Amino acid sequence: MKIERVELLHVAIPLVSPFRTSFGTMTTKDTFLLRVVTDSAQGWSEFAADPAPLYCSEFVGAAELVLDQHLVPRVTPEVTAAEVQPRTHAIKGHKLAKAALETAVLDAELRSCGMPIGAFLGATTDRVPAGVSVGIKNSIPELISDVEGYLAEGYARIKLKIEPGWDVEPVRAVRERFGDILLQVDANTAYTLADAEHLRRLDEFDLLLIEQPLEEDDLRGHALLAQRVRTPICLDESITSARDAATAIALDACRVINIKPARVGGYLEARRIHDVAVAHGIPVWCGGMLETGVGRGPNLALAASPGFVLPGDVSASRRYFAQDITEPFELRDGFMHVPTGPGIGVDPIPEMLKRFTTATRVLYAKD
Repeated sequence: MKIERVELLHVAIPLVSPFRTSFGTMTTKDTFLLRVVTDSAQGWSEFAADPAPLYCSEFVGAAELVLDQHLVPRVTPEVTAAEVQPRTHAIKGHKLAKAALETAVLDAELRSCGMPIGAFLGATTDRVPAGVSVGIKNSIPELISDVEGYLAEGYARIKLKIEPGWDVEPVRAVRERFGDILLQVDANTAYTLADAEHLRRLDEFDLLLIEQPLEEDDLRGHALLAQRVRTPICLDESITSARDAATAIALDACRVINIKPARVGGYLEARRIHDVAVAHGIPVWCGGMLETGVGRGPNLALAASPGFVLPGDVSASRRYFAQDITEPFELRDGFMHVPTGPGIGVDPIPEMLKRFTTATRVLYAKD
């Protein structure tokens, strides 16, 4: 597939309300879209990280630089999606930037042959149960009000962000108020193994899982923690490849895996992680990174694969945006529907793209 043009479009889309985690508070989705134009189709993708390196070491400015100077030159002027990873392997790290490039190329490739990404990834259903992620709040009454609203909308699972000082009592309040709902927590690496006894207090609330309680590189710590708490440990930031997944499973460091395609380098590696987990009887679910519709659409397709047996963070567009950059994804009876169009199945709306784009940069143009 011959590439004719690669464009990077900075976008800034206000969130409907601030979203706070142990890493900090977001009020705007400030990132970029990547557009790859080939001789047969064009493809889109979304860079999933933030302007500052808080969730992970990658951030918007660094991703733009590495794409421009190191990644795009290695795949132009001709490439297939399957070739992106081996051609860029020599560049250490930068998995989210690589994911953006691979996804845009994959989108163009699938569009050129009329294949939806769900069919390519092995989706076995046309809809997936939707969970919602609830950020850290200023008070328990505010938390209760928000959870009540999400349950009324029909979300199948509630995930509470936690950090030291905001964990046991908020979880207790939600469990006591709403009873036997599907409930889990996400620490985003906010604890250490010294907090094991405190985290064990969460066992009484019958949670689906505790997501990423310790630092991402602490697999040994997670394995030891898993011996001390009854609630299943789920790894997120620790899993960046199928090799990581196999290692974590072998060490008994987790009983559940959250697969975020952007974090692992793209949908091809995400599918490999899925296959490793399924082979070992480990359930997986699809995490979110406050994506616009450009990132949300293909995530839904991945979440329709057979190993995704837990509701993922595949919320409706309006959970985060008053106006999405694509046609909005809607929650229907607790489910989100998988796009059926070719490629990722969604396109930016030209008027919305113009409204939210703050800058455009050409990374490659055919002579």
